[in-house]
Amino acid sequence: MQSPIVEFPLRTWQASIEPAMQKQAFETLEGGGVLYFPQLGFDLQDEEKRFLSPSWSDGKSKNIYLRGKERNLRGFAGSEDDALALAALIERYASNAGQLLNGLFPAYAGSMDMSNTSLRPVEAAGRTQSWRHDDSRLHTDAFPSKPTHGRRILRVFCNINPVGKPRQWRVGEPFADMARRFLPRLPPYRPWMARAMYALGITKSRRSEYDHIMLHLHDAQKADAFYQKNAPQVAMPFPPGSTWICFSDQVLHAVMGGQYLLEQTLHLPVAALIEPNHSPLGVLQEMLDRVLI
Repeated sequence: MQSPIVEFPLRTWQASIEPAMQKQAFETLEGGGVLYFPQLGFDLQDEEKRFLSPSWSDGKSKNIYLRGKERNLRGFAGSEDDALALAALIERYASNAGQLLNGLFPAYAGSMDMSNTSLRPVEAAGRTQSWRHDDSRLHTDAFPSKPTHGRRILRVFCNINPVGKPRQWRVGEPFADMARRFLPRLPPYRPWMARAMYALGITKSRRSEYDHIMLHLHDAQKADAFYQKNAPQVAMPFPPGSTWICFSDQVLHAVMGGQYLLEQTLHLPVAALIEPNHSPLGVLQEMLDRVLI
């Protein structure tokens, strides 16, 4: 399998980016690749390095995060002063990630909707989780309670490990190839069930057929042990001081290990894409020959 990971030489978050690099970046991103910046790190101030410890986690969540537009700190155990200091660190990363995305993807400007910004202080390897929640299995992102109706899930990751430990990923085959494997196995979409789940508060909005398919593709990938072992994939150790970007609803990924990561999630409407037919929504609608949202 050709590696979906493409290197870019940026060293600063606020770099002036030439049109040729912008074109390569959007072609890589919308084509289902991973943009990799091996020399783009995020520096902590001396007084912030104390936050590189899992002891700041409340133990209920694997992440400490600023939630969406509310920007309330969640998953944290510490004093109010500590919370303010950590929130400032995470917010500074959010600002840097936003500047990088605006420089790389000017066509998306004004369309990106900020979601959570997180610090992940807990070691990723060795967690005891159900197969459905086990992120060490290849998967594309989809969430049971949060239908997207086709909106893209755009993520910016940065490894800030202080002792040289990489963030170990596996990256799988193209989305379309995976979808062809698993679509025949999926249960049919039932609109009445989607309406009932929304009415009962199980989902935050009505689950579309697209969301139904994406959720069941997520589960089918993770549940298939043979696929996890034998599907086309590449291993990628993202070292400390590096950054990477992908659409996590399109890129098959698995996290095998690593500790201390910053991550910014944004949502993007399909209409803002330069090539919307390359999106999971576009691919699935073409395969099934019908509108899914």
